[in-house]
Amino acid sequence: MSHTYENVTLDVRPNVYFDGRCVSHTFHTADGARKSAGVILPGTYTFGTGEPEVMDLGSGRCRVLLPGADTWAEHGAGESFSVPGEASFEIEVLETLGYVCHYG
Repeated sequence: MSHTYENVTLDVRPNVYFDGRCVSHTFHTADGARKSAGVILPGTYTFGTGEPEVMDLGSGRCRVLLPGADTWAEHGAGESFSVPGEASFEIEVLETLGYVCHYG
């Protein structure tokens, strides 16, 4: 997992969800890939996806219930999880998450 991205184009308009408990910024890498980097405060949330996503966790800890899963999986800093496109998933943030989301 990369902690630094060079030669990016950053959209300074924030993506704000859940009354400000999740805030991210979209950026594009030099090769055109779209990503977002953000923070999610502790709580339980339902997110929907338009396309497949991979979430790299840079800090914090959470539990995730992915589509079709019967059990929650715990993830922490340095780990990743994948979510299919056109789906929704549950996330319980146990410790404030810093993350990068990769789309497509």
